[in-house]
Amino acid sequence: MFLGMRPENEALLAQVKEMIREEVMPLEDAYHAEIGKGDRWAYTERQAEILEGLKAKAKERGLWNFWLTDSDKGFGLSTVEYAFFAEEMGKTPLGAEVFNCSAPDTGNMEVFERYGTEVMKAQWLTPLLKGEIRSAYLMTEPDVASSDATNVSMSCVRDGDDYVLNGEKYWASGAGDPRCKVYIVMVKTGDDTLPVHKRQSMIVVPAGTEGIEVLRPMMVYGQDDAPHGHMHIKFTNVRVPAENILLGEGRGFEIAQGRLGPGRIHHCMRAIGQAEIALEHMCRRALDREAFGKKLAHLGANYDIIAQCRMEIEQARLLCLKTAWMMDQGDARAAAPWISQIKVVAPNVALKVIDEAVQMFGGTGVSQDTPLATAWTHMRTLRLADGPDAVHRRQVARTELRKYTQEKV
Repeated sequence: MFLGMRPENEALLAQVKEMIREEVMPLEDAYHAEIGKGDRWAYTERQAEILEGLKAKAKERGLWNFWLTDSDKGFGLSTVEYAFFAEEMGKTPLGAEVFNCSAPDTGNMEVFERYGTEVMKAQWLTPLLKGEIRSAYLMTEPDVASSDATNVSMSCVRDGDDYVLNGEKYWASGAGDPRCKVYIVMVKTGDDTLPVHKRQSMIVVPAGTEGIEVLRPMMVYGQDDAPHGHMHIKFTNVRVPAENILLGEGRGFEIAQGRLGPGRIHHCMRAIGQAEIALEHMCRRALDREAFGKKLAHLGANYDIIAQCRMEIEQARLLCLKTAWMMDQGDARAAAPWISQIKVVAPNVALKVIDEAVQMFGGTGVSQDTPLATAWTHMRTLRLADGPDAVHRRQVARTELRKYTQEKV
């Protein structure tokens, strides 16, 4: 089980690390200071200059689309190797987009590449791969427990050459971005006489189609995440061509398994990067600040806290790398319980480390003067995104119990 980087890709990773430290991180504060100047759901001239300038540099240097681990359009990275790149990108809020590795675009691009028609690829995949547009994935609904995707109930009815959509979706991440041009939507096409996993489908819907109404941005601990946003959207008699259905009716769960597995582990890889940067902030603060005549590092249990954070990050990284290795073996069923394990472990470890860093900073830690408060809200949200902890623990337990019984668990 090789959990490292092939020599030919080490130089590539070094370039990414250097660009993040030397060029991306120094512009974080300037970028975020622009939010709220004028229209919150538009990019200011300075924001666009920062973001598009960094993307152009990355593209010119060939540091682009690393997530394409099993495609001739990518670098030929394994999932294990991509883990190291994603960890670095996770250290800054701008990192993923600078290298065109942002969620939900990566998952949507996977869908278009694997399951889309040639027309879809030309219209949506090509500009997404170039970083010219953004996209959103609409699954969660306000009136059903969407952690059980068999509950998804947005109506999608065939009417001649069209499908007609009615219903509401929320937590549509990225749908607030003015560059978001296309949605991939999980819908219900089959009635309850069909097998439970054959009732849902995925369909491609251009943003701005007649009948789509963005009701509101969802707040995350009081913040709207502008200009990215997690939107609540209503569909009223939204008509899209029948050829926009992906693979055909009843194939939604099949597509979801191809999309969500990589997306979940990408989130976990970036979470480890956020834990690393929080530990760095914690250690610098502990050595720079004094109280009661001593450096903070030497007070209370701070040695133990720092040590415990380091050990837990290392454990989480190893689990993430093993999960990535399992995915590289090509057996999605065998990899699934490992994806569930890291999906629980990584956000919880990152949350703990970030919380300890907040404590080291005192009042400053919960303020806008450090990135820690924002990082904490993102990690707490990640414990719900792509399935809450309880769902993943259930899957892990069922896999474990199957070793000891022939009965269905």
